[in-house]
Amino acid sequence: MRKVFRGLAPLACAAVVFGGAGTASAADRYVALGDSYSSGTGTASYTLDSGCERGRYAYPYLAATQRPNTDLVFVACSGATTDDVMANQISSVTAATRLVSITIGGNDAGFTSVVTACVTIGCSSAITTANNYIRNTLPGKLNTVYAAIQRQAPGATVAVLGYPRLFSTSSCAGTTGIDASERTQLNALADLADTTIAGRAAAYGFSYRSAISSWTGHAICSGSAWLNGLNIFSIGESFHPNRSGHSSGYTPLVRSVIG
Repeated sequence: MRKVFRGLAPLACAAVVFGGAGTASAADRYVALGDSYSSGTGTASYTLDSGCERGRYAYPYLAATQRPNTDLVFVACSGATTDDVMANQISSVTAATRLVSITIGGNDAGFTSVVTACVTIGCSSAITTANNYIRNTLPGKLNTVYAAIQRQAPGATVAVLGYPRLFSTSSCAGTTGIDASERTQLNALADLADTTIAGRAAAYGFSYRSAISSWTGHAICSGSAWLNGLNIFSIGESFHPNRSGHSSGYTPLVRSVIG
């Protein structure tokens, strides 16, 4: 999703090849699309592309390094919407693409604006607006992206990953400004996005992996949190998966699809 209190980052492309020297067979082309939950925002290391906040602790890079003979084309970018994917990322998906992963839709629904409102002025109205968008507009936006992936790489294995619930029933410094009712409503918003994205992914024959159940016990304020809470010293890292979220949360989910 978009970084909190941050504008849209410039989009760029990075390709990393993980194949042994002298490998006889062609490497599997793996294209990693999506927003900040795929680029690695929240891991505090963006050595692959600082503008899009892509780094080596993000799940696409981790999954590719674990997979022999894999050619990673890493184009996910912090702040990306479905429109951004269509304008700046989808061209990386070609007939030669064998594997695709993506998280997308959170920025379309304005999730960052909703959380920002919760932290500052209150977010009841913003949550209602986001819920309506997810129900009425997001499905069509997702259809556009998924249809393009299917059209451009009809033989690819596609992993569509969902967003986790950010909060548990606990509060801590990381939930400053967000009361218990707002945390419950934000988790319900994640559940609605989960159901909506899963339905559209299934319509295109893609493999959907929810980040709801497997992330239970790892929300903000937990003893083994996979998500960053509010960090006033590094606002952009807030409310994104940390390194454990990518290595222990998202990487197993995408590997369960792409091998």
